[in-house]
Amino acid sequence: MTDRTAEISRETAETEIECVLDLDGSGDAEIETGIGFFDHMLTAFGTHGLFDLTVRCDGDLEIDDHHTVEDVAIVLGNAFKEAVGDKAGMVRYADRRVPLDEAVASVVVDVSGRPRFYFDGEFSQESVGEFTSDMARHFAESLAMNAGLTLHLEVEGENAHHETEALFKCLARALDDATRIDERRGGTPSTKGQL
Repeated sequence: MTDRTAEISRETAETEIECVLDLDGSGDAEIETGIGFFDHMLTAFGTHGLFDLTVRCDGDLEIDDHHTVEDVAIVLGNAFKEAVGDKAGMVRYADRRVPLDEAVASVVVDVSGRPRFYFDGEFSQESVGEFTSDMARHFAESLAMNAGLTLHLEVEGENAHHETEALFKCLARALDDATRIDERRGGTPSTKGQL
C-alpha cells in the first residue's frame, strides 16, 4: 500500500501550526493547541479514526479560540487532502452515528474533492471550558472545505460536552471508513475515472 501520510506547516500573524497525519495509523495522538477541550477532541479524533496525528499550534488565544480552531482545521484538511492522494482504491463514502450518553451525532461524508458542508443541530451550552461550542461546527466546515469533502452533520443532546465529543468521534469514524482501501477496487472510485 502507498504511504498515506502528510506533514503540513502554516504560519500567519494569528497562528503557527505544525501537523503530521498518517491515515493508516493506530490512533496515536500528540496534541498541543493551548485549548484543553480542543486538545481532548483532537485526541479523540485521532484515537477513534485510527489516525496517527500530531498537532502543535501556537495561536492568539489572548483574543479567543476562533483563529486556533479554524486554522488547525485548515491545516488538518490540507493534510487529509494530501494524504489521500489520487484516492485510488479508496471506499470514498461513509455514514456513521455515534452516541455519547444522551447526545448523538450523525455524519455522512463523500471524499469527493467537491467541498460542501451542511449542519443541523444546536449546542446546549455556549462553551465547554475555553472552547466555544459553535467552533465544533466551524471546525468541521473548515476541515471539509480544505480536505475537499462533502460533509453532512447532525447533532442533538442536552450537554455541549457530550454533543461536541460525539461529533468529533463520529467524524473520525466516518473519515476512517471513507478513506479505507477496498482491495476489490483497483482504480479511483468514480465513473469519471478521477476525483
